[in-house]
Amino acid sequence: MSHVAKSEADPIDGRSEGLEQPKAGPGEEHSSRVDVPSVELPEGVKGNDDTFKAEEPPPLPPRPGRGNPLRQTSSVAPAAFPTTQASARPRLQATATTAVSRPDIHTQSFQDSSHEISTNSTQLSPPPKSWTGWGSIKRLKIHDGDDSASIRSYAPTLGAAGDVESLLGDVLGSEHTSGWNILNRQLEETGLQLPDASDDEEILHGFDDEFDEIDSLDSSADNEEELLNQWKSKRKHFLILSSAGKPIYSRHGDDNLISGYIGVVQTIISFYEGAGDQLKGFTAGGARFVVMAQGPLYLVAISKLGENDSQLRVQLEALYMQILSTLTLPNLTHLFSNRPSTDLRRPLQGTEPLLSALADSFTRGSAPTLFSALECLKVRKSHREMINKTLLLKRCESLLYGLVVAGGRLVSVVRPRRHSLHPSDLRLIFNMLFEAEGVKAGGGENWIPLCLPGFNKNGYLYMYVSFIDQHDEEEEMSATSRQDEVAVVLISANKESFYDLRQMRDDVVEELEKNGSMAIIRSAIHKGRYSATDIVPGAVLQHFIYKSKANVQFTMPSYEPYYTTLLARRRLLSLYHNLHAVVHAKNAHLKVHHCISRDGVSLAWITPLFELYCVAGPNANRNALAQSANRVVQWARREEERIFIIGGA
Repeated sequence: MSHVAKSEADPIDGRSEGLEQPKAGPGEEHSSRVDVPSVELPEGVKGNDDTFKAEEPPPLPPRPGRGNPLRQTSSVAPAAFPTTQASARPRLQATATTAVSRPDIHTQSFQDSSHEISTNSTQLSPPPKSWTGWGSIKRLKIHDGDDSASIRSYAPTLGAAGDVESLLGDVLGSEHTSGWNILNRQLEETGLQLPDASDDEEILHGFDDEFDEIDSLDSSADNEEELLNQWKSKRKHFLILSSAGKPIYSRHGDDNLISGYIGVVQTIISFYEGAGDQLKGFTAGGARFVVMAQGPLYLVAISKLGENDSQLRVQLEALYMQILSTLTLPNLTHLFSNRPSTDLRRPLQGTEPLLSALADSFTRGSAPTLFSALECLKVRKSHREMINKTLLLKRCESLLYGLVVAGGRLVSVVRPRRHSLHPSDLRLIFNMLFEAEGVKAGGGENWIPLCLPGFNKNGYLYMYVSFIDQHDEEEEMSATSRQDEVAVVLISANKESFYDLRQMRDDVVEELEKNGSMAIIRSAIHKGRYSATDIVPGAVLQHFIYKSKANVQFTMPSYEPYYTTLLARRRLLSLYHNLHAVVHAKNAHLKVHHCISRDGVSLAWITPLFELYCVAGPNANRNALAQSANRVVQWARREEERIFIIGGA
């Protein structure tokens, strides 16, 4: 028996065959033939008298053999869609359904015969009974009398049979659909072109040279044109200047080379400000320009890598936070309030490597920045609790935050009650420790005054950093081994607490060696990240990122064997940028986004509890990818206390 979802706002009580007819109201004729369910027009919708004649139901459009899903243009609930006997798909439901409707499916076809299909949950009928959890993508079934369930209690499905499979099957099964042909004809008439994947190939060609330094301009300026071509060939630039037009920082090129461009940028911004408008961004020369004003500073991002404005603003915000970590907000404001033409390069002298390391991480692709989350080292819950207890037992009175960090991944944290470290603050600390070379070059321990803007942008804290020797004396430290170092980070508000924190560090390291925790950390580092096949053996999955919203943390498998090169990782992060932009677009309300291209198949799944982004090869089956996504979620729930830090110490 097929069930019908009931709703107080839109009651549907009739069925197409073999059921009781609805009772006729006063003055109404009762028809003996009912082919279309009785539906009340929504308020504000008009219709003529012939629209709902029971004797002459409105003709239904034929179902095309191939093409985009039909769009429902009438307010009347359609009868069952006709299906051929040769079709293996089940018959679609004739009445109200909580399955994904046709208007909720957004399909984009690309010139390289690829498609993008997005599902939307904003126009769903009354929902079914709540799930027992969020850990699966499955077919939605209808139950009678469950109108009180919340729409937030389930997510739409992509990997299901029945209605959804019928709606998506034709789109995914043909490379040359009628919708694609119609779109091509429209593009030929208007003279527009669809984006081609070859454009990305051209942009990323020679990406390994992106981080090469540009030579200085010689005294005679004979090499100026050559250096300008090198500067223009860079795919991403970050510029920081004052409101008076003084250059402060540029990732590529020196002041003599880019001073003209700095002046042009300042002129454009001033023009809009003079008109009482604020310039936020524009596109020119195949690049996206995003401008952010922060007090007396202008920060500009220029990108050809396909990031959207909000993602570039997050990166500019991180660079601004890096400046505040050196100066604090009151000092920065004071400098420019007394003298608007202040040259900020002198107060920031020595911080250029930190800014450049942060900018380069954005160009390579930074998952922590994109998802505004932290990555933790995977260890057993009991082992992490032992490390937490060691930090608590050996803590000194002046300690504010205590961290054990391994290769940019958090192992353990001690913090005051009701206080937590903001992800942006931890990103600044990790950038200082593992990306820039200044702190590690200082030896075994460092004492650094810094401002953590997420905690308090008005004052300084004092950070004691000590790297624990993981290598033999004769072993030379390679770039890989440096990234796998273990550091103890102790932060205090007392600038006289250096010796107290040093003593605490010695006690903590001694206890960790004694109870075996240090050996556990070394083993976890040596083992590296897990692989996607460890989670879903034999699956099509190549890589994924799972973010826990409650913990503001994420986990991901190793890049090997599919993304071992710098270019391959940039492509992967670009794909994650695109998925993230689609599901987080303003007014999008997407819960599941499925993308098919010639290079691979990807899936984004968003719920109130987690975000999941999956990538598979170009020949992967859509249902197989959805099943892999389900298994990843189940694994993450089961291993949550190993891959995430729940609450801290």
